[in-house]
Amino acid sequence: MCGLAAGIAAPAAETAPTPAALRTAIEKSLPLLTAGAHGSMEKRERCFTCHNQGLPIMALATAQSRGFKIDAAEFAKQVKFTADFLEKNRTNYLAGKGQGGQADTAGYALWALENGGWKPDATTTAVTEYLLQWQRDLVHWRPQSRRPPTEQSLFTSTYVALRGLRTFGTGAQREGITQRTERVRAWLSKTPAQDNEDRVFRLRALHVADASQAERSQAAKELLAAQQPDGGWKQLSDMGTDAYATATALVALHQAGDLATTDAPYQKGLRYLLDNQLADGSWLVTSRSKPIQSYYESGYPHGTNQFISISAAGWATTALALALPPVK
Repeated sequence: MCGLAAGIAAPAAETAPTPAALRTAIEKSLPLLTAGAHGSMEKRERCFTCHNQGLPIMALATAQSRGFKIDAAEFAKQVKFTADFLEKNRTNYLAGKGQGGQADTAGYALWALENGGWKPDATTTAVTEYLLQWQRDLVHWRPQSRRPPTEQSLFTSTYVALRGLRTFGTGAQREGITQRTERVRAWLSKTPAQDNEDRVFRLRALHVADASQAERSQAAKELLAAQQPDGGWKQLSDMGTDAYATATALVALHQAGDLATTDAPYQKGLRYLLDNQLADGSWLVTSRSKPIQSYYESGYPHGTNQFISISAAGWATTALALALPPVK
């Protein structure tokens, strides 16, 4: 590792969770994530959701790569449900109209397909063409709605859209993707982050846009500097730490910021996640988003806080699993 990892002291023994503790926490979380994804699919049979499909798929795929047994049949159903959702909207993508949630939903859905091992096809090509043309008068992508923290940041919308283009874009789209990436990279370089979601996804966007190592290192240091004494991160400066802000920060720092999972800050963040996991295996994060859709029970705990809580659980389970060695 380079960048952040250099000069970080080894974690103190009392802050380093054991592999057994990590495994126990993950094993308790996986059934809840699976149930929440399944319940949402049944209640919203025509609607892919980032919180109940996208993030659970990411967590389940990461856990499986670390040797955990998951419900493979249900996982396959979730990935197919995501692909079918995009297919149902293919006419709209070809017309440049997208779907509800616009770039955020399309980008997260492609990310879910990537995590599910889906191969490029005519539908993913239609989605990438839509992302390439959508808001092309801007130097970034922006969300359709404001539902903090997950749907509000220009950096989040930009990251998921750009990742979808870089993963599923075709050879015929390559020139357009390169041009849009260059515009995004220039915007990222001069636009500061305002809160934790911004810092997390600005770092990730700099990484996927192939920004310089110096820029990525600086963005990672800014995110790392926001870690609190309890090991967690805050969504906003006037809020307390929570599992969503903490787990998103940890995964971004590891995947895009050169922070090893064995480094002290990561281990301290893992300890925070373990200490804040509830007895039933869930994490509770209080929603600060104003509802714009009718409420429904997906099967994940915490009532009106379940959608941000399952988002936090998806990220937290991923962060915990990344700290374990992949199976060979």
